[in-house]
Amino acid sequence: MKLAIAGKGGVGKTTLAAWLGDYLIRQNKEVWLIDADTAISLGPALGLSLEEVPIPLVNNKKLIQERVGTGVYINLNPEVDDLPQKLAKDVRGMKLLVMGTIAGAGSGCGCAANAMLKALLAYMILRSSQWLIVDLEAGVEHLGRGTITSVDGLIVISEPSIRGLQTASNISRLARDLGLKKQVMVLNRASEDFVPPKDIALPPIVANIPYLKSLEQRQQTSPCVLDLPEREDIDEICIKVLDALKK
Repeated sequence: MKLAIAGKGGVGKTTLAAWLGDYLIRQNKEVWLIDADTAISLGPALGLSLEEVPIPLVNNKKLIQERVGTGVYINLNPEVDDLPQKLAKDVRGMKLLVMGTIAGAGSGCGCAANAMLKALLAYMILRSSQWLIVDLEAGVEHLGRGTITSVDGLIVISEPSIRGLQTASNISRLARDLGLKKQVMVLNRASEDFVPPKDIALPPIVANIPYLKSLEQRQQTSPCVLDLPEREDIDEICIKVLDALKK
């Protein structure tokens, strides 16, 4: 199954991606994670040091030039089938691909970098059989570029704030316009009795991540979000999300 996670910045998108990958790998699944966010924080969330995080694909100008070309005539369908194994980083049994976004690619190379990103994402989504989780750029950038239209499901995450929920609603609407109908919503740090405003259209809410004191304490000294004492509770959240997407 191929899943994408989207939401406003700072709502827990990358944390949920890391938790889902960690849960699935412990169920003996083959798991690939794609960091498609400018922040490049999925690797550290899994426990990698900054020095261990691979260089984002969009910053690999030599590779992009070799596969896509430069100038007016660029190859919009570059060969990428060999790249996942070449570029992936092994992390706790999972495969991590760090792609970045066009915003981080540097001036003058947006078209070539975008062609490379779209081709590699399409290859991973359409031609591979393993579990794939894509941590998207905050907001709607990837949806606007149409880079994830073939995923099996979209997980939209938000905190209980109007701006977060409005962003989640916009993401959901854009995804539906692209044909991505299977969507679920996860609330983060919302009280149990929280009810979103009725005038904000959202996907069905399938899980609520409670405030975790251990996570707050961990984040003061480490970006890693795994191996928390509440792992059983986190696993239950992952199960709820995955079960809802399988229906």
